[in-house]
Amino acid sequence: MDLPLLRSTFAVVERRAEHAVTYFYSHLFWRNPGVRELFPEDMVPQRDRLFAALTHVVTGLDDPGLPAYLGRLGRDHRKFLATPALYAAVGESLLAAFAHTAGAMWTVEAEKAWSEAYGLVAELMLRGAQEAVAAGEPAWWDTDVVGHRRHGDDLAVLTLRPRRPYPYLPGQYAGVSTLRVPRVWRTYSLGNAPREDGTLDLHVSRIRGGAMSTALVDGVRPGETLRLSAAGGTAVSRTPPGALRTYICAGTGWAPVRALLEEAAAHDPAAEGRIFVVARSREYLYGREDLDQLAARLPGLSVTLITSAPRHPRRQATERLLTALRACGRWADHDVHLAGPPGFLTEVSEVLAELGADPARTHHDVLPPAGRFATRPATRAEWLLEPPAVHWHDPAARIPHEDRS
Repeated sequence: MDLPLLRSTFAVVERRAEHAVTYFYSHLFWRNPGVRELFPEDMVPQRDRLFAALTHVVTGLDDPGLPAYLGRLGRDHRKFLATPALYAAVGESLLAAFAHTAGAMWTVEAEKAWSEAYGLVAELMLRGAQEAVAAGEPAWWDTDVVGHRRHGDDLAVLTLRPRRPYPYLPGQYAGVSTLRVPRVWRTYSLGNAPREDGTLDLHVSRIRGGAMSTALVDGVRPGETLRLSAAGGTAVSRTPPGALRTYICAGTGWAPVRALLEEAAAHDPAAEGRIFVVARSREYLYGREDLDQLAARLPGLSVTLITSAPRHPRRQATERLLTALRACGRWADHDVHLAGPPGFLTEVSEVLAELGADPARTHHDVLPPAGRFATRPATRAEWLLEPPAVHWHDPAARIPHEDRS
């Protein structure tokens, strides 16, 4: 592939990203009317996710890990009922959108390069989907809601029982869908290590304006059915028995950390480590009973709970955490697991690196909520002065050469 040509063309399109994506979906639905029913009513998050995925692929075109990434993406896209015909239609509309948006940069050579690149992407994704089918993996798992516990007004823990075995590792996440919000999938961490009865927990915090989180917190009740996609994520435990580890979580970041602690208590109870649990205020510090029980099973675990002081801004909790982290030592000897909002992860990761923590042993998955595109610079001068931030699908997993850690 002509990588410089692909990237220079994409740089022009990226400046008009929202226009390009709007044109793409208009073209796709106009040329393929039956395809519209596969997508949610609210297309704004979908538009953002499409361009984020494109950015991820274009920046990793020369990375040896790209085929594996695209294989996983194809495996996951089976939940959207993606067929070879849909891949072909998407390719046609994508090239049409790029041609419309790139202007003079869209030459015969650019069209050829993008046709070849998309053909390779589609081939690898379809191969991943076919391998999943051959392995007997369903497009999704139907699960029954068997528990729904509220913690305050904005948070709920749902307990699900999959109707067939659901394979996953502590620290991973899954896509979740409900008929209450048709054709929408949102990602939530799995809140426990695998149990003998096969049940699993989802910790859901209501997001203002979020249809899915509101439905799961306020609407869904025991007896309903949810769908789960295949488990994903790389923030699983790699710590050898007896080695040091640190857990840092904020909000519903407690869910994957709880799962990791359950795993440690079952398989490495003598391990030493420390955990920092952060909440904006005391009323948001849920899961205390579970934490106390796990700490009793892990006597070498030091527990620190951090909140903002009453009537103080939530930012104070993060500041208190950073102060506590700076007071700790031996960061280079610890595996570190982080979980929480994207901004929290970024800030804490930077501080940990300053303190000597090994970035290769600092594990977290970042799944930023979909939002509107930032305003793009309109002219070349504005572009050079203020380049826009890249919208990553998964900033913590930029397809490293060997292990996505």
